[in-house]
Amino acid sequence: MNTMKELVNETFKDKEPWKIVTITTGSVLSAVWLWNFFYQDESLIERGRRQIFKLVRCIPSVRQKIEKELSALNCTFERESLDRVKNIEFVTKLPFNGLTHEQVIGAVKKYIQLGEFDWQNGKVSGAVYRHDKALIKLMSDVYGIASYTNPLHPDIFPGVCKMEAEIVRISCKLFHGDEAACGTMTTGGTESILLACKAFRDYAKHIKGIKKPEMVVPSTAHSAFDKAAQYLNIKVRSVSINPNSCTVKISDMERAINKNTIMLVGSTPNFPYGTFDHIEAISELGMKYNIPVHVDACLGGFLLCFMPDAGFNVPTFDFKLPGVTSISADTHKYGYAPKGSSVILYREKKYRHYQFTITTDWPGGIYGSPTVNGSRAGGIIAACWASFMHFGYSGYLESTKKIIETARYIETGLRKMNGIFIFGSPTTSVIALGSNQFHIYRLSEALAARGWNLNVLQFPSAIHICITHVHTEFGVADEFLNDVRNILIEIQKHPGEPVEGMFAMYGMSQTIADRSVVGDLTRSFLDSMYFTPKEEIEQEIN
Repeated sequence: MNTMKELVNETFKDKEPWKIVTITTGSVLSAVWLWNFFYQDESLIERGRRQIFKLVRCIPSVRQKIEKELSALNCTFERESLDRVKNIEFVTKLPFNGLTHEQVIGAVKKYIQLGEFDWQNGKVSGAVYRHDKALIKLMSDVYGIASYTNPLHPDIFPGVCKMEAEIVRISCKLFHGDEAACGTMTTGGTESILLACKAFRDYAKHIKGIKKPEMVVPSTAHSAFDKAAQYLNIKVRSVSINPNSCTVKISDMERAINKNTIMLVGSTPNFPYGTFDHIEAISELGMKYNIPVHVDACLGGFLLCFMPDAGFNVPTFDFKLPGVTSISADTHKYGYAPKGSSVILYREKKYRHYQFTITTDWPGGIYGSPTVNGSRAGGIIAACWASFMHFGYSGYLESTKKIIETARYIETGLRKMNGIFIFGSPTTSVIALGSNQFHIYRLSEALAARGWNLNVLQFPSAIHICITHVHTEFGVADEFLNDVRNILIEIQKHPGEPVEGMFAMYGMSQTIADRSVVGDLTRSFLDSMYFTPKEEIEQEIN
């Protein structure tokens, strides 16, 4: 210290006071600037790339070309949006006189029947997890009875609150939670994930003093974690996967942990490949570093609960593991409840408390909200409760057995076919396909021409099918396998042919280094979902 002091005194001994102040101030400000420059949410490389692409887009010829292409794509999206609704005229003005019951029902039926894919008979991957008339009738009747209820008012609708509490308790037991386990219902997997992130962010802030929260997630984790990060200002540390198993690399996950880590994430299974992260190892990391572990079981949770009793081996993934602190699972998937329902579960209340939003000084009164929404649809809660009661344990067990057997049957059939391969070892209901001989999107394109709608993946290019109860109906699995087999025979006659149409566009988007252009393209696609013709058609439904 004395040496440092002597060095400073020697350096500034002949300097005037104003120079000393200027140098000191400039040094401090420069140090602060350098610190902020190097320590930001994005790495220096990422910011450099983004700045280069931003400058390139300022070049007039480049900017004009990009704008021209995006404008053309926007027109394509709008045209396809109109084609999907078969150019039926849009109603853009309220009818002067209200429509009759029959007119409204007729219009709704016509709208629901739009679309080219036969989702009722198993031609779609995921999306619709069960379709039978008795269940639809039950859900419609129950929702009709409870459609105007709202658990925001527990004094007015205590029965709805009771049903939600029962759904949560049943779910906790299915995932081997003890009496301390708790949770809430949400509107879907995205909200469940967002609330878990919110809970652990606030928990880390108040208990550990973490002000710059980060979460460590597999690269295959659902994009809802990115959405939560954007909403909640959490930095995402993405961890790569093992190329053979398509599961997160545990060693890389441990290296990504630091003093700002608020949560670790694992998927059971992940959406792209249907593979199962090593939750037991992630749980051990959570225990070792005292970090909460969230298990995303949104997709397969309500299969995994019943698979052991249905005769299938499942790695331990739930509250049996001491490091697992929260689980998200969608009741509107394999719980067969109507869309808009999920559960977020915690090991104990201290975590759920940080999920809640509390306002104590509002003139409107003390306000407490358990989830993102204030008012919530009591009808969805009642319908979810009804689905639990309708199927019971044995009903879910039977459905799970059929679905997993069908998924394994399809996987076995696909593995025997030349020209394609399966990513990793699917655990539940998702089977992802790739090819080293031709562009896999050609298979998706040809299947679409035969009425099949599969999910398209990227980095690398792949497709997957998510097996639901609809696919267990007689002949559906064999029809799918036969179509794939016959298409592969045709593709292998000319394996080098390029992809066409929308699949070509999707493939091309992976080659665009400037991902902001892909972002603009995606915004155009989302805009097209709300597109109405430019000339307002003040049409009344007759």
